[in-house]
Amino acid sequence: MNNIKEKLRKRTRRHLRLRMKVFGTTERPRLSVCKTLKNIYCQIINDMEGRTLAAASTQSPDIRAQIPYGGNVKAAEIVGKKIAEEAKKKGITKVVFDKGGSKYHGRIKALAESARKHSLSF
Repeated sequence: MNNIKEKLRKRTRRHLRLRMKVFGTTERPRLSVCKTLKNIYCQIINDMEGRTLAAASTQSPDIRAQIPYGGNVKAAEIVGKKIAEEAKKKGITKVVFDKGGSKYHGRIKALAESARKHSLSF
């Protein structure tokens, strides 16, 4: 039990340290990623206004229909594609990437590369 609390505490500290450097503006909003064991969520956020401009997750009905399980790399790739499409609809091409204190590895990396592949640059 203490090991789980320690992991969460360390991830939170890494995220706060990252958030001191990463800030979403009107020209380059922030692409924030949050992962749980069963799902992955991402949002494009304008921190100057405090508004979410676009969002995608494995909980969305259209993504849920495509995948049986939301906690794997394939699901992250689909979410990356979806967030890039949503951003394109809103006219967003450049973002700053906020990995949420997680390592750039596995699902986080798959989501980022999929978003890049579908015309989102960061």
